[in-house]
Amino acid sequence: MKKTYPCVLTIAGSDCSGGAGIQADIKTISALGAYAASAITAITVQNTLGVTGIHPVPPEFVRGQIEAVMTDIRPQAVKIGMINDVKIVEVIAGALQKFRPRFVVFDPVMVSTSGCKLIEDEAIEALTTRLMPLATLITPNLSEAQVLTGIRVNGQESMQAAAHELLKLGSRAVLIKGGHLDGGRMYDLLQVKDEPEPHLFSADKVESNNTHGTGCTLSSAIATRLALGDSLEDAVARAKEYVWQGILTGKDVHIGDGHGPLNHFHSPEAMHIFTENE
Repeated sequence: MKKTYPCVLTIAGSDCSGGAGIQADIKTISALGAYAASAITAITVQNTLGVTGIHPVPPEFVRGQIEAVMTDIRPQAVKIGMINDVKIVEVIAGALQKFRPRFVVFDPVMVSTSGCKLIEDEAIEALTTRLMPLATLITPNLSEAQVLTGIRVNGQESMQAAAHELLKLGSRAVLIKGGHLDGGRMYDLLQVKDEPEPHLFSADKVESNNTHGTGCTLSSAIATRLALGDSLEDAVARAKEYVWQGILTGKDVHIGDGHGPLNHFHSPEAMHIFTENE
């Protein structure tokens, strides 16, 4: 009997500072016990202070990366992150239709943690019409949900209204991330198609400057948990716990002078040994 790892393919941009994008995804997938493969959509110039440059990878190279992984390693789940080019959207949609992975988790990344715009305006329509109908789950934050629906999202009622609007775009489920809601509790809302009531996840807010890459990390964690056999609700719950612990255990660590990363390796087996600076 041959053994294999559950595999997750992440299709996203590269973050040279290591906190978000492909780098965060690979750390997350590996920390949670799956095998990480990647297709890079763009090379970014960024650090904890912000993004200063984005260079899209030629679409034919994005297609080649995806096909190389799909025809050989055959991942159970695909996570899609930053795409800022319409032609690359078309390439990814075509690959998903061709290879039909079991799970597709799409994080419609539009703005970085530092407030930098990461997507061209004309690419937004392509995302909604070509990629979202192919997704098992989409994971917009509050501002992304507002851009996609036109609804001002600032509480549980408006989150649910936005989720129902987003489901009309064709995905099987929507997770609206409420990490930027006011107050001491965070609420994320999962609405599954054809289910009358949403699933609400809440946790105490951790005050931390180290939140770079949390959205990338959450979506790749959900994809990994799905590849490992969890139901959608359980995958979201366990992924959220992983991210919360990563923020909690990384809140006092100094990496860079801006928004630092969370701690992707907070489990006892992979806990970092941090050095204390005077």
